[in-house]
Amino acid sequence: MRPTNVVATTALGLSLLVSGVGTIGGTPAIAAPKATKASIPLTGTWDVDPMHCNVNFTIRHMGISLVSGRFNDLAGTIKADAAHPEKSSVYFTIKTASIDTNVKMRDDHLRSKDFFDAARYPNITFRSTSVRKSGNGYVASGYLSMHGATKVISLPFQIAGPISHPQAGTRFGLVTSTRIKRSDFGIGDNQKLPNGEYALGNDVDVTIGLEAVSVKTPAK
Repeated sequence: MRPTNVVATTALGLSLLVSGVGTIGGTPAIAAPKATKASIPLTGTWDVDPMHCNVNFTIRHMGISLVSGRFNDLAGTIKADAAHPEKSSVYFTIKTASIDTNVKMRDDHLRSKDFFDAARYPNITFRSTSVRKSGNGYVASGYLSMHGATKVISLPFQIAGPISHPQAGTRFGLVTSTRIKRSDFGIGDNQKLPNGEYALGNDVDVTIGLEAVSVKTPAK
Protein backbone atom coordinates (compact mmCIF):
# COMPACT_ATOMS: atom_id res chain seq x y z
CA MET A 1 0.00 0.00 0.00
CA ARG A 2 1.16 3.46 -0.40
CA PRO A 3 -0.71 5.45 2.18
CA THR A 4 0.70 8.72 3.60
CA ASN A 5 -1.92 10.75 5.22
CA VAL A 6 -4.96 8.24 5.47
CA VAL A 7 -8.40 4.23 2.73
CA ALA A 8 -9.55 2.81 3.49
CA THR A 9 -10.59 2.17 5.10
CA THR A 10 -9.84 0.31 4.59
CA ALA A 11 -10.31 0.14 4.22
CA LEU A 12 -10.82 1.58 3.47
CA GLY A 13 -13.03 5.15 3.36
CA LEU A 14 -13.74 5.07 2.14
CA SER A 15 -15.71 8.35 3.17
CA LEU A 16 -18.58 9.29 2.50
CA LEU A 17 -20.76 10.89 4.57
CA VAL A 18 -22.16 14.01 4.07
CA SER A 19 -24.97 14.88 1.96
CA GLY A 20 -24.65 15.84 -1.46
CA VAL A 21 -21.04 16.75 -1.40
CA GLY A 22 -17.91 15.17 0.08
CA THR A 23 -14.46 13.55 0.00
CA ILE A 24 -12.58 10.94 1.93
CA GLY A 25 -9.01 10.05 1.81
CA GLY A 26 -7.84 12.41 -0.75
CA THR A 27 -10.57 12.86 -3.30
CA PRO A 28 -13.20 15.58 -3.86
CA ALA A 29 -16.40 15.80 -1.94
CA ILE A 30 -20.06 15.00 -2.02
CA ALA A 31 -21.61 16.66 -5.00
CA ALA A 32 -25.19 17.69 -4.40
CA PRO A 33 -27.39 15.54 -6.60
CA LYS A 34 -29.19 17.39 -9.39
CA ALA A 35 -32.89 17.71 -8.78
CA THR A 36 -34.74 16.10 -11.63
CA LYS A 37 -38.36 15.12 -11.21
CA ALA A 38 -37.83 14.28 -7.56
CA SER A 39 -34.88 15.01 -5.31
CA ILE A 40 -33.50 12.03 -3.40
CA PRO A 41 -32.28 13.02 0.08
CA LEU A 42 -28.79 12.04 1.15
CA THR A 43 -29.57 12.64 4.82
CA GLY A 44 -29.97 9.36 6.66
CA THR A 45 -28.15 6.15 7.49
CA TRP A 46 -26.40 4.11 4.79
CA ASP A 47 -24.72 0.71 4.81
CA VAL A 48 -21.77 -0.11 2.58
CA ASP A 49 -22.69 -2.65 -0.10
CA PRO A 50 -19.79 -5.17 -0.03
CA MET A 51 -20.70 -6.49 -3.49
CA HIS A 52 -20.00 -3.11 -5.06
CA CYS A 53 -16.91 -1.93 -3.21
CA ASN A 54 -13.17 -2.05 -3.75
CA VAL A 55 -10.12 -1.18 -1.69
CA ASN A 56 -7.06 -1.07 -3.95
CA PHE A 57 -3.44 -0.30 -3.16
CA THR A 58 -0.14 0.10 -5.00
CA ILE A 59 3.39 -0.06 -3.58
CA ARG A 60 6.84 0.15 -5.16
CA HIS A 61 9.02 -2.99 -5.24
CA MET A 62 12.83 -2.87 -5.34
CA GLY A 63 12.56 0.71 -6.52
CA ILE A 64 11.88 -0.41 -10.09
CA SER A 65 8.32 -1.71 -10.33
CA LEU A 66 4.86 -1.44 -8.82
CA VAL A 67 2.86 -4.17 -7.10
CA SER A 68 -0.89 -3.72 -6.87
CA GLY A 69 -3.45 -5.50 -4.74
CA ARG A 70 -6.77 -5.17 -2.99
CA PHE A 71 -8.76 -6.14 0.07
CA ASN A 72 -11.92 -8.09 -0.69
CA ASP A 73 -13.82 -7.77 2.60
CA LEU A 74 -15.17 -4.33 3.54
CA ALA A 75 -18.12 -3.27 5.72
CA GLY A 76 -19.23 0.09 7.03
CA THR A 77 -21.95 2.53 8.01
CA ILE A 78 -22.38 6.16 7.01
CA LYS A 79 -24.64 8.63 8.77
CA ALA A 80 -25.19 11.67 6.55
CA ASP A 81 -26.72 15.02 7.41
CA ALA A 82 -27.00 17.21 4.30
CA ALA A 83 -28.02 20.35 6.18
CA HIS A 84 -25.36 19.93 8.88
CA PRO A 85 -22.35 18.01 7.46
CA GLU A 86 -20.56 18.39 10.79
CA LYS A 87 -23.11 15.99 12.24
CA SER A 88 -22.25 13.31 9.68
CA SER A 89 -20.05 10.32 10.51
CA VAL A 90 -18.50 7.30 8.91
CA TYR A 91 -17.13 4.00 10.14
CA PHE A 92 -15.70 1.18 8.10
CA THR A 93 -13.68 -1.95 8.67
CA ILE A 94 -11.51 -4.03 6.32
CA LYS A 95 -10.51 -7.63 6.99
CA THR A 96 -6.71 -7.93 6.65
CA ALA A 97 -6.96 -11.62 5.76
CA SER A 98 -8.84 -10.64 2.60
CA ILE A 99 -5.69 -9.12 1.03
CA ASP A 100 -5.31 -10.22 -2.58
CA THR A 101 -2.38 -9.52 -4.90
CA ASN A 102 -3.19 -12.42 -7.23
CA VAL A 103 -0.15 -14.39 -5.98
CA LYS A 104 -1.01 -16.92 -3.25
CA MET A 105 2.52 -17.26 -1.86
CA ARG A 106 2.86 -13.49 -1.55
CA ASP A 107 -0.61 -13.12 -0.04
CA ASP A 108 0.18 -15.77 2.59
CA HIS A 109 3.37 -13.90 3.44
CA LEU A 110 1.49 -10.59 3.72
CA ARG A 111 -0.94 -12.20 6.18
CA SER A 112 1.95 -13.47 8.31
CA LYS A 113 3.70 -11.85 11.27
CA ASP A 114 6.20 -10.29 8.85
CA PHE A 115 3.50 -7.92 7.62
CA PHE A 116 -0.16 -7.59 8.63
CA ASP A 117 -0.18 -10.44 11.17
CA ALA A 118 -3.81 -11.05 10.29
CA ALA A 119 -4.34 -13.61 13.05
CA ARG A 120 -3.47 -11.03 15.72
CA TYR A 121 -4.76 -7.92 13.94
CA PRO A 122 -7.76 -9.04 11.85
CA ASN A 123 -9.16 -5.58 11.11
CA ILE A 124 -8.22 -2.25 9.59
CA THR A 125 -10.69 0.41 10.76
CA PHE A 126 -11.47 4.05 10.15
CA ARG A 127 -13.73 6.01 12.48
CA SER A 128 -14.43 9.66 11.74
CA THR A 129 -14.30 12.31 14.44
CA SER A 130 -15.36 15.23 12.23
CA VAL A 131 -16.68 16.04 8.79
CA ARG A 132 -16.36 19.47 7.21
CA LYS A 133 -17.05 21.17 3.94
CA SER A 134 -13.94 22.01 1.91
CA GLY A 135 -14.23 23.87 -1.37
CA ASN A 136 -16.64 21.96 -3.57
CA GLY A 137 -16.38 18.89 -1.38
CA TYR A 138 -15.92 17.57 2.13
CA VAL A 139 -13.19 16.13 4.32
CA ALA A 140 -13.61 13.40 6.92
CA SER A 141 -10.99 13.35 9.68
CA GLY A 142 -10.61 10.54 12.17
CA TYR A 143 -8.66 7.55 13.40
CA LEU A 144 -7.16 4.91 11.12
CA SER A 145 -6.21 1.79 13.07
CA MET A 146 -4.08 -0.99 11.62
CA HIS A 147 -1.57 -3.54 12.92
CA GLY A 148 -1.97 -2.30 16.51
CA ALA A 149 -1.26 1.34 15.66
CA THR A 150 -3.67 4.26 15.33
CA LYS A 151 -3.03 7.47 13.38
CA VAL A 152 -5.13 10.55 12.76
CA ILE A 153 -5.84 11.08 9.07
CA SER A 154 -7.92 13.38 6.91
CA LEU A 155 -9.75 11.99 3.92
CA PRO A 156 -11.27 14.14 1.16
CA PHE A 157 -14.05 12.31 -0.68
CA GLN A 158 -16.38 12.64 -3.65
CA ILE A 159 -19.91 11.37 -3.88
CA ALA A 160 -22.09 10.52 -6.88
CA GLY A 161 -25.85 10.31 -6.49
CA PRO A 162 -27.91 9.33 -4.65
CA ILE A 163 -30.09 7.47 -7.13
CA SER A 164 -33.04 5.15 -6.82
CA HIS A 165 -33.21 1.82 -8.65
CA PRO A 166 -36.24 -0.52 -8.73
CA GLN A 167 -34.18 -3.58 -7.76
CA ALA A 168 -31.07 -2.09 -6.14
CA GLY A 169 -32.83 0.47 -3.95
CA THR A 170 -31.64 3.96 -3.04
CA ARG A 171 -27.85 4.29 -3.04
CA PHE A 172 -24.92 6.59 -3.71
CA GLY A 173 -21.31 6.07 -4.78
CA LEU A 174 -18.13 7.33 -3.19
CA VAL A 175 -14.52 7.38 -4.34
CA THR A 176 -11.50 8.45 -2.33
CA SER A 177 -7.75 8.06 -2.57
CA THR A 178 -4.87 8.73 -0.21
CA ARG A 179 -1.28 7.82 0.57
CA ILE A 180 -0.01 6.34 3.83
CA LYS A 181 3.35 5.17 5.11
CA ARG A 182 3.53 1.54 6.13
CA SER A 183 6.25 2.44 8.66
CA ASP A 184 3.67 4.52 10.58
CA PHE A 185 1.90 1.25 11.33
CA GLY A 186 4.94 -0.99 11.79
CA ILE A 187 4.17 -3.13 8.75
CA GLY A 188 7.15 -4.82 7.08
CA ASP A 189 10.79 -3.91 7.59
CA ASN A 190 12.86 -0.95 6.44
CA GLN A 191 15.50 -2.85 4.51
CA LYS A 192 17.19 -0.65 1.91
CA LEU A 193 18.98 -1.42 -1.31
CA PRO A 194 22.58 -0.24 -2.02
CA ASN A 195 21.17 2.79 -3.86
CA GLY A 196 19.21 3.86 -0.76
CA GLU A 197 15.80 2.80 -2.10
CA TYR A 198 13.52 0.74 0.13
CA ALA A 199 13.39 -2.89 -0.99
CA LEU A 200 9.67 -2.52 -0.34
CA GLY A 201 8.40 1.03 -0.78
CA ASN A 202 7.34 2.89 2.34
CA ASP A 203 4.60 4.87 0.61
CA VAL A 204 1.37 3.08 -0.22
CA ASP A 205 -1.26 4.58 -2.53
CA VAL A 206 -4.80 3.60 -1.61
CA THR A 207 -8.03 4.07 -3.53
CA ILE A 208 -11.45 3.18 -2.17
CA GLY A 209 -14.62 3.01 -4.23
CA LEU A 210 -17.93 2.00 -2.76
CA GLU A 211 -21.68 2.04 -3.03
CA ALA A 212 -23.78 2.75 0.02
CA VAL A 213 -27.38 1.58 0.38
CA SER A 214 -30.04 3.45 2.31
CA VAL A 215 -31.08 1.87 5.59
CA LYS A 216 -34.84 2.15 5.98
CA THR A 217 -36.12 3.34 9.32
CA PRO A 218 -38.58 0.81 10.78
CA ALA A 219 -42.14 2.09 10.94
CA LYS A 220 -43.27 2.99 14.43
